[in-house]
Amino acid sequence: MSFKSGSVTTSPPVGDESWLGWFLSQEGNEFLCRVPSDYMMDKFNLCGLDTMVTNYTAALNAILDSEYCLNNWVGEGTNVESEWLYGLIHARYIMTPGGIDAMRKKFDYGDFGICPRVYCRGQHVLPIGLSEEYNDSMVKIYCPRCLDIFDPPQASAMLAGCMFGTSFPQMFFMELPSLRPQPPTETYVPRLYGFQVHKSALHPPSEDMDS
Repeated sequence: MSFKSGSVTTSPPVGDESWLGWFLSQEGNEFLCRVPSDYMMDKFNLCGLDTMVTNYTAALNAILDSEYCLNNWVGEGTNVESEWLYGLIHARYIMTPGGIDAMRKKFDYGDFGICPRVYCRGQHVLPIGLSEEYNDSMVKIYCPRCLDIFDPPQASAMLAGCMFGTSFPQMFFMELPSLRPQPPTETYVPRLYGFQVHKSALHPPSEDMDS
């Protein structure tokens, strides 16, 4: 199983021949930050993941491979399992101070996109999952201004939500409260010829109701 499908295979950045360089350069993976190798080599940080991913050792070795060979891995089961394992590691890492700082930079740059609501006025958003389980749902975007969630752009929508977890935005603003925006001061008011439409007109009675 894979975290996403239909990804476009590209080459890693010049000078970076690692598996991470290749994986993070794939179209649709822009939401992901780079987890440091020393974090992934600490067994304490990966506790319990060996029971969640088949071929765990081979998958981890591929992730840590600094001389990744595209022809040897792409299309094979180990590469799929490496994506799966990296997603689980990523969800843990972004809850740490180092991970929050890496995601803050992406948040500042608007890498996760903006809220589609007009009155949020281009508010930068954060990724969030609706479940901690691998195949339950895809990633969503969370707006800290209106406190609602939305579907991200189509390419990034192929990432599994568990790669970010259900609590990341809450931890992000707990650690960086100065970045939390104020709620919108405006709301849309339906009007007809300049007059506010009564609520009863917006929600007419059901046709199935007895007369």
